[in-house]
Amino acid sequence: MTQHTYSSMNRRKFLGMTAASTLMATAGANLFSRATAQSRRPNVVFILVDDMGWGDLSIYGRTDYATPNIDRLAQQGVRFTNAYANQTVCTPTRIAFYTGRYQARLPVGLREPLANISQADPNVGLPPSHPTIASLLKANGYETALVGKWHCGYPPNFGPLRSGFDEYFGNLSGGIDYFNHRDGSRVLDFYEGNLLVDRPGYATDLYTDKAVEFIQRPRSRPFYLSLHYNAPHWPWEGPEDEELSRNFYNTNGYTAGGSQAIYAAMVKNLDDGVGRVLQALETTGQANNTLVIFASDNGGERYSFFGPFRGRKGSLYEGGIRVPTIIRYPGVTQTNQVSNQVIITFDLTATILAATNTKFHPDYPPDGQNLLPLLRGERSEFSRTLFWRYGAGLATRQTAVRSGDWKYWRQGNQEALFNLATDPGETTDLKASNAQVFTRLRNQFQHWELQMLPYGA
Repeated sequence: MTQHTYSSMNRRKFLGMTAASTLMATAGANLFSRATAQSRRPNVVFILVDDMGWGDLSIYGRTDYATPNIDRLAQQGVRFTNAYANQTVCTPTRIAFYTGRYQARLPVGLREPLANISQADPNVGLPPSHPTIASLLKANGYETALVGKWHCGYPPNFGPLRSGFDEYFGNLSGGIDYFNHRDGSRVLDFYEGNLLVDRPGYATDLYTDKAVEFIQRPRSRPFYLSLHYNAPHWPWEGPEDEELSRNFYNTNGYTAGGSQAIYAAMVKNLDDGVGRVLQALETTGQANNTLVIFASDNGGERYSFFGPFRGRKGSLYEGGIRVPTIIRYPGVTQTNQVSNQVIITFDLTATILAATNTKFHPDYPPDGQNLLPLLRGERSEFSRTLFWRYGAGLATRQTAVRSGDWKYWRQGNQEALFNLATDPGETTDLKASNAQVFTRLRNQFQHWELQMLPYGA
């Protein structure tokens, strides 16, 4: 298997793209005035992809294929280089996004990830009584829809329609075959509302079709669309690989198969889908009043490109939690911006609610930061302290803290301190020469963990 490395990256090309973006920023003009943007409640399209590595978009440095549509979205807004997922696997990050709070505040957030429907505890999921971004926006007059992956609990006790979404079309579990739409236990997992449906087609295309249809509807109220693609999550099947679905994946398990070429086909198809969604906003005249956010739920898998970073999905090294993230908000964001601000998934929740003039429930205050002042240029980049904990069922549990440029990391009995500004690959342990910083971050983690649910809750 050919694996990308940072040294194999075409640095000249990448730096050239960055320089070009900077030059274009001086010429770019916002599509309509800030006053207009602030006087109208925006639509929201939140695009969440599954298991995409930090460098899996060409604008982030991937060189063996191109993602022109998502790249264009980045050129029209802000691309973040220090964006993180709340967890290194699916379910906890989604809980953090839906609630705007650390996932470990809820039992379902401790499932890393939640098992398939035939194996999961039917009493564990996102409680319908808990406020979510969807329920809060719905109460504020928004139409709400989820298209794609849910992975936060199963019917009859849990589901998107019980957590604030007016409508739902997608898969409830962690991953499905792209053609037969069955989960890892070979159980059909494709729903329209609460109804199980056997719909032919490649899952990425079906999700794009539904999202475009939703955007094109006539309406008198603003909308919130969560478009949660299952791509490029395993099984690795491009749109021309139905034969793999019928044969290879009937007898081969998780992370089997695939190739760089198949992965490229999956991501390019995903990019085409995002392009169709963005075009639907343009042709319906809604693009100028729509906040669009693109992110991944965790780091990439074996065919991903991680840039200078170490680790991948399932690790609290940077490669497992650093993800591509893009925000385009006409009238608020300037074009062709690259931000080094440290952000995390639940910041996107706080930002969406602030942009729509929607308040968090007072009993469930946010852990995330509203990024609008930063996006407007009213606030400069600021330091963050963020926490991760992973490995409920593992003997070598992992923990991590990022505070400024410093990162505390632990796995089992091994501990380290890294300076990400000078060592993004986390190769040099500085705990001996920076003992005070090391102790401070370790103590901060211990204090944070006391505020979260213990594993097993």
